[in-house]
Amino acid sequence: MSDTDKGKYLYCVINESQGRNFGPIGIGDRGDEVHTLCFRDLACVISSTPMTKYVISRENLIAHEKVIEEAMKDYTVLPVRFCTVATSAEEVRNLLMKKYQELKNLLRSMDNKVELGLKVFWQDMENVFKEIGSTLSPPTSLSLDEKVDLGKRVKEALEKKREDEAEEILDVLRPKCVSLRSNKIVGDNMILNCAFLVDKAHEREFDDLIEDLSQKYKDRLKFKYVGPVAPFNFAELVIKWGQEGSE
Repeated sequence: MSDTDKGKYLYCVINESQGRNFGPIGIGDRGDEVHTLCFRDLACVISSTPMTKYVISRENLIAHEKVIEEAMKDYTVLPVRFCTVATSAEEVRNLLMKKYQELKNLLRSMDNKVELGLKVFWQDMENVFKEIGSTLSPPTSLSLDEKVDLGKRVKEALEKKREDEAEEILDVLRPKCVSLRSNKIVGDNMILNCAFLVDKAHEREFDDLIEDLSQKYKDRLKFKYVGPVAPFNFAELVIKWGQEGSE
């Protein structure tokens, strides 16, 4: 190993006291072995890496997530934020030692749970705007100020309609999840962008609810449902070297 390859790239933290090799699947397409570095019964899944900052690209993000998915096959995981690099194995071990109890507690809270993602979109925006227009009843001739005012009212009405329809969906799903997180809405046609933390015992029931909702609103809404994935929205570790902090 050259001096430039002494960094350690962090993927996730798991419960493990023994050495474990996940194969030559490290980020960077260099064939680096991914393995555990342990402190007591806690381990960080790492690979050797140059001391570099990885660009946020589809290829690199997939490589990062692929390792985490591999670990998820056998363990509860705490995913580490993309492009977290330690200067040495000792720095990683110190992190596990100093944050041992905090990380153990977080792993316990994520045990037997999965993250499921849902995005919901209006299929026909023209029809949605027609519905809004019918409630506003604007006159045929408008001054500039009236047009500006109408634009504001349309925007407010669209937001209200989005919130109301999203809440109808959440009212059904909320009872079957442990927690949920609302993420950024992108574009006029998206009405919901949520991550759900679900107990594995209820995952099938949750799947069925999504299917029922998708059928119920098939002529109006498009559902994009993904998972299970690592709990990035609920337990992503943000490492601050020097303070060994996590969020």
